Amino acid sequence: MRVSFRLGRVVGVPVGVNWSVLVIFALIAWALSASQFPRSYPGHPGWLYVLAGLTAAVVFFLGLLAHEVSHAMVAKRNGIEVEGITLWLFGGVAELKGEAKDPGAELRIAGVGPLVSLLLGVLFGVVALAVAMAGGGGLLLGVLSWLAGINVLLAVFNILPAAPLDGGRVLRAAVWKATGDRTRASVVAARAGWILGVLLIGLGIFQFLVGTGIGGLWLALIGWFLIGAAGMEERQARMGSALRGVRVGDVMTTQPQTASGDITVADFVDHYLFAYRHTALPLTENGEPVGLVTLDRVRGIPADQRATTRLSEVACRAGDLVLAAPEEELTDLLPRLSTCADGRALVVTGGQLVGIVSPSDISRAVQRGTLRDQLSPSR
Repeated sequence: MRVSFRLGRVVGVPVGVNWSVLVIFALIAWALSASQFPRSYPGHPGWLYVLAGLTAAVVFFLGLLAHEVSHAMVAKRNGIEVEGITLWLFGGVAELKGEAKDPGAELRIAGVGPLVSLLLGVLFGVVALAVAMAGGGGLLLGVLSWLAGINVLLAVFNILPAAPLDGGRVLRAAVWKATGDRTRASVVAARAGWILGVLLIGLGIFQFLVGTGIGGLWLALIGWFLIGAAGMEERQARMGSALRGVRVGDVMTTQPQTASGDITVADFVDHYLFAYRHTALPLTENGEPVGLVTLDRVRGIPADQRATTRLSEVACRAGDLVLAAPEEELTDLLPRLSTCADGRALVVTGGQLVGIVSPSDISRAVQRGTLRDQLSPSR
């Protein structure tokens, strides 16, 4: 999930927000301040409803952040590095560098998120009950009650046994434990996610047709997302199976052609692009990678500006590069591949560039691995 802007770090993990969060934040704040709170707690000035709606929306997203931070913390305790946390339209995602090593770690990492959401819901519920017993009410009670309900709902929805929800990860851990087959467990969880997505789309369309309004369309949208995400998880599981045991050094292109960031885009097109037939070119200084130029980035430069634009100005910069070691497992590299480098990784040893891994390299490795798996039963 692409980050639109950074919020900083929480427990050492970068936290970012996708632009879609602003949409759902505005919808939640508007629905609460313009409809739910005035209808349930009439008689207050308009600005107070707006303040209550904004407060509830902010605290809700802080709860989402706590949910994802808990995933990240448990993942780190189980030896998995965390790339970052991104909040977006459908909640949030903790981007892990690698997979759980055993079903127990998978269960702990997946289960802690819904548990945190449930505890937050219970906490807000207890505070709301205390406010009501003390004779309080009005908007404060409304905000607390809504936060209690939405966090419990979030916990219940996330624990449904269907990928990519946390419950899907729990299901995968259970099937993995029972069968000893990680790939089979991933496929089972992904197909459960596909089934849940279909059910949500059907329920959403039915609700819309009987006149419940936009809520039905929202359910259908969530279902559509689940189907797409579940399909991607199944493909990634099968790819991971085909690549298991393959190391970066086994598939990388060694001694790739490099260039300096000081040359112009025009020089790159005239002397590198066609001469070497590469669609990506690492930029180096004293053998160390400092950037990566791809064909897509060059295409974005107008022809009349290519003679004055240097490669360093259009390259994927050093901080955004994906670096790998030759001995690293290829399956551990895949989750880290970024859109900045068009799915490529630079392979380094002692800080020096020794190779590059491209999507075509990975595709060939998948084909070989798939063929190996198909032939292995007959051995």
